[in-house]
Amino acid sequence: MNKKVTVLLFLSIVFWIMNPAIAQEKDDIPEVEAATRGNVTLNLGADLVSRYIWRGLDFGHSPAIQPTLSVEGYGFSLGAWGSYGFSRYSYWIDDSTSIEDNYSEVDLFLSYTYKYFTLMLTDYYAPLPIDTLAGANYFNWKNKSTWHTLELSLILDGPEQFPMQFVAATLVYGADKGKDTSGIYGAGTANNFSTYLELSYLFDVKGFGIRPFIGGIPFGSSWYGPKAGINNVGITVRKEIPVSKKFSLPVQSTLVFNPLAKKAYLVFVLSL
Repeated sequence: MNKKVTVLLFLSIVFWIMNPAIAQEKDDIPEVEAATRGNVTLNLGADLVSRYIWRGLDFGHSPAIQPTLSVEGYGFSLGAWGSYGFSRYSYWIDDSTSIEDNYSEVDLFLSYTYKYFTLMLTDYYAPLPIDTLAGANYFNWKNKSTWHTLELSLILDGPEQFPMQFVAATLVYGADKGKDTSGIYGAGTANNFSTYLELSYLFDVKGFGIRPFIGGIPFGSSWYGPKAGINNVGITVRKEIPVSKKFSLPVQSTLVFNPLAKKAYLVFVLSL
C-alpha cells in the first residue's frame, strides 16, 4: 500500500467515525490540578522528565520541564503544552555548521471526545534558534517556510473491561516535507503526510499502572525515520507515592526501544 493510499484511508476512517458523533452533538497529559465551574474544568500542571522522548525520538538530549494548561468541557479540550530543556546541545544546520542552544517547544491542541473516540488537532512548534530564519517567526504560517506542523490524530480508548488504546496520527501541514530529487526526506517542497500508528494496553498490578506499547510508521519521514518500520516499543510503569492523606506524587519510568534508529532509553517522570 503506497503512502497516498495509506493517508487517504486513515482520513476516511476518521471522518466516517466522527460523522455520527457530530450529528448527535497525545506521545499522555501530565497529572494536573483542576478547577471546575459548571461543566467546564481548568487544568494546569507540569512534568519533570529525565529525557524528552517522544515516539521513540530524543528531543533536546537533556532533562526538561514540561508544563501544560488546558480547559475541558462538553467533550472538548483546548490547551497548550511545552517542553524546555535544562542543558544545551548542538543543532546541525548543515553538514559543517552547528549552533548550541536549549531545546524549546510549545504545542497547542484541540480535541473532541465521543464515547471511545477522540479526534485531535495538534500544532507542534519547535523552531531552530536562528532569528534570521523566516520560519522562526511564530506567526509565520506559510506552508513552505513555517516551523509549525499540524497533526490530525484519531485515538481509540477501549472500555474498562478492555483498556486498549490505538492512535493513528498524520502530519497534514507545515514543516513535514517529502523527498527532494536526491531522495532525502525533509528536503523536498511537497508535504510528506508522515503517519504514526501506536497500540498500547493498560493494566494494574498491585497498585502499579503498567502500559506496554508498540508504534511504527508505514513509510519514510524526516520526522521518524527514512523507511517503514517500528520506531517506538517499550513499557511504562506508573505509581502514585502517598505524601499525605490528601496528596500523592505520581511518578513513572518508561523503557523505550527505537529499532529504526537503533536507540534505547530509560526515562523517569515526576508529575507536579
